[in-house]
Amino acid sequence: MSNWIGFILYTFGLLGYNSTVRRLGVSPYLAWITSMLVQILILYVFAMTGFLNLGIKIVTYVGIILAIFWFIMSLARKGQLKFEGIHLFDFWMIGLGIATGHVLWNSPLVHYDNFSHWAVMVKFMTFTGHLPGASDKLISFTSYPPATALFITQFVHWVGFSDGAMLVAQFILIWGAAYSIFAGLRDRTRALTSFILCFTLAISFVFNVAIRLNNLLVDYVLPIITIAALVGIFVYRKRPFLLCGHVSLFIATLLLVKNSATFFVVIIGVYFLYTLISNHHWKWRRLLTVPIQFVTTIGIGIIPFAWWNYHVKNTFTISKHQISTQAYAKQLNGESNQTLTKIAHKFIEQIVNWNSLSTKGILLINAVLILTWLFVKIHEKQRNNLLEMAILLDISFVIYYISLFGMYVLSMPYAEAIQLDGFERYMASVVILNLFIAAICLVRVIDRQQFEQNFQKRNTQAFKSALTKNIYQITTLVTAFFAITMMYSEITGTKFTNEMNHNTLPLQMKRVSKPWNHLNHRKVLIVDPEIVDVNDYYAGYVGRYYYFTDKAVGQENFMMTPEQFKQTVENYQYVAIPESHRTFTVLTQKVFHQHVITGLFKVTKNGLIRMH
Repeated sequence: MSNWIGFILYTFGLLGYNSTVRRLGVSPYLAWITSMLVQILILYVFAMTGFLNLGIKIVTYVGIILAIFWFIMSLARKGQLKFEGIHLFDFWMIGLGIATGHVLWNSPLVHYDNFSHWAVMVKFMTFTGHLPGASDKLISFTSYPPATALFITQFVHWVGFSDGAMLVAQFILIWGAAYSIFAGLRDRTRALTSFILCFTLAISFVFNVAIRLNNLLVDYVLPIITIAALVGIFVYRKRPFLLCGHVSLFIATLLLVKNSATFFVVIIGVYFLYTLISNHHWKWRRLLTVPIQFVTTIGIGIIPFAWWNYHVKNTFTISKHQISTQAYAKQLNGESNQTLTKIAHKFIEQIVNWNSLSTKGILLINAVLILTWLFVKIHEKQRNNLLEMAILLDISFVIYYISLFGMYVLSMPYAEAIQLDGFERYMASVVILNLFIAAICLVRVIDRQQFEQNFQKRNTQAFKSALTKNIYQITTLVTAFFAITMMYSEITGTKFTNEMNHNTLPLQMKRVSKPWNHLNHRKVLIVDPEIVDVNDYYAGYVGRYYYFTDKAVGQENFMMTPEQFKQTVENYQYVAIPESHRTFTVLTQKVFHQHVITGLFKVTKNGLIRMH
């Protein structure tokens, strides 16, 4: 029951911010994500100044007060918002959004990176109420910015901490950003163009298959927030103050999502500059105002990230994945020409591999844009910009390939780089971004092919002929069918993944003991018969997250004498056995005269005591 009360409080808070930004001129389709990003930045200030828990309460309560205020104003018929109407895509978003959220609420966290950083960061902030400091050894990747973690922490503060609650929080952020794509429609009453965007949203999850929605990783968050930023620039192109504020907000948040967001920020910056230059009548004073607008807006957007970098350098002596030119130069000097050639060869092989999901995505985007461009130009005898858009997107793919190769060479150990570790996952981000850009450009061109260009006159009779009407209706039905079934496929795919993962280490841990939510430094031994889990530190990271201690260690090898075994076990305060380990069971019988199979045990001088 308290979960529902907390959810209602959080929702009312979000509604308050939504109503406020809409009254400031923000598009109703961008208002949800804008409200969320505003809250993230306010929470960031509170977190950086050491008042995170207070900040969560203030941010939410202010939102609730705003919601009540605007509700009273609406009853008094003052400051009422224009009703945008309910469209077919609204039903698609609400229905399938609720279905996805329900599945995610019942999903466990399994992916390695959840436990090495993303989930443990949320757990840390939820139960300690502050950002990690130099003495907090639980957090390994201390240079990772905290934007999504702050958003999720705020949500779980109200609804309760769990795997499902964290996943739903991140999905709310994703779905709020995804709603912005409909601001790119010329006519939102047209079913065909609406369902093409719904279909695109469903397809985007196919390219996210390496991660899926049941993880807290930000590989999908980056492109979906970026597309919301780009759509906003287009929508606000004639409103300079709103445009600049929008760009600053989105750049600031993106840089606080992940260090590697720089690529996406550059895309936003380039489009912002193009918009400033192209959307005004040129006068001499524009030569001065455009650079000032551009530099000021980007500068304000960079300030929160600059503050974060300052915080990292002054808080931690050394930080994993920290942006450091000295570290890059050192790694590059340590690489031989032969090593670089090997990585480059493997990289090119992967790009030209037709089985590569990212390569298929790039070919799909190009094929759809070029074929539509040809049809409209030759058959309809109309000019359109789809070919230019295909070329621009291909240039961005090439630049991203170069930056990705640079990451493998400069930031990764050779053993990971030569395997192109995470290639499809990293490429998915830019494929998803360009897929949305292509789709929005496509639906605008399709809309211009409609026989009736006056939106008010469009109805069931506004077609060139009965044939074109039938083609339109059939195409709409087919697109709607695939938009629904593809999204339903993502939902069932997540369910299937959850079922397949029922015997993974994190779920085994849940079966043998309850999680610890009080930060501690207890020494916990995780007995894991899977050598892979131990060698890649997965068992240790899961143990650190689950038992909320920086001293959890995974071990598989117990081929030792009884004396050595006794000494090893007594080095720890607790022993967790999520899955039966034959050698450990035999040695426990010999040394402590106890028969143990699975469970959590406290280590004492007289043996192991089972914890309940």
